[in-house]
Amino acid sequence: MTLKQLEAFYWAATCASFAVAAQRLHLSLSSLSKRIAELEASLGQALFDRSGHRAALTEAGSHLLPQARQLLQAAEGVRQSVAQRTGLHGVCRFGVGELTALTWLPRLVRRMQQQHPGLVPEPVVDIGEVLERRVEAGELDFAIVAGRSSRSGITSVPVAEALFAWCAAPALLGRVRTLSPALLAEHALVALPTGAGTTRILDDWLAAQSGLPPPRRLSCNHWGAVAGMLVEGAGIGLLPQAWARALQRRGVLRVLVSEPALAPLPYAFQWRRDDARPVVAAMRDLAPAVADFSVAGALF
Repeated sequence: MTLKQLEAFYWAATCASFAVAAQRLHLSLSSLSKRIAELEASLGQALFDRSGHRAALTEAGSHLLPQARQLLQAAEGVRQSVAQRTGLHGVCRFGVGELTALTWLPRLVRRMQQQHPGLVPEPVVDIGEVLERRVEAGELDFAIVAGRSSRSGITSVPVAEALFAWCAAPALLGRVRTLSPALLAEHALVALPTGAGTTRILDDWLAAQSGLPPPRRLSCNHWGAVAGMLVEGAGIGLLPQAWARALQRRGVLRVLVSEPALAPLPYAFQWRRDDARPVVAAMRDLAPAVADFSVAGALF
């Protein structure tokens, strides 16, 4: 029995599939299967029941799983003490939302390269609910998304808050500078789709407007397209505060006062509760040090 065999077994048992586990360990599927088969041979028992559509843990596999976790965590403690002196190595695949990608992701990647030259960052950009699912499935090492996760297998720590502002094209507003329910009822609400982090603060604001019927929505999953549609007068929407003010200075958008003001949107670093690898701990410490949603970003 070796640590590599236990590692192959553990991730195969806890990831969405053998293929995902192999990808996480940077192995071919055949190499992963070989390590598991060698472990089963050394123990004299099958750890997976492969008779169905998807491999499932046997009784022996279920019994081994918590013990394998403890052994691997102990091994990671040794690796972490060494990594503090030599730096991290390997591929770090992680997820961020588009807002992070357009603001402080470049700074995060650069800092990762500076502190850990042997580490290869592979960021993935998607909406929060997709990234959470991929973290839980073992496809991503961690994700930085809006809010805390409701998934029991994921834990999180705060990273930073993003501020937003209501805005629209001056030609659409005339002399109006305050957002009212009547104004929102008159024009389309331009927003990211349901599942994006901003849905939370948007729904809370709409719920506070008594008597406001559900607004006519114009949804798009790209911040640049949302900003472009607002500039063109397609409706009223919210943008990151720094972007809205930058576009207001250029005269193409007007920031609107609203009551109540939009609440800040908290972002969190999320990772699998059972993942004690040094790369996760190091990135969990690094992310809050570089997170900054107040920069105007690449689009502006």
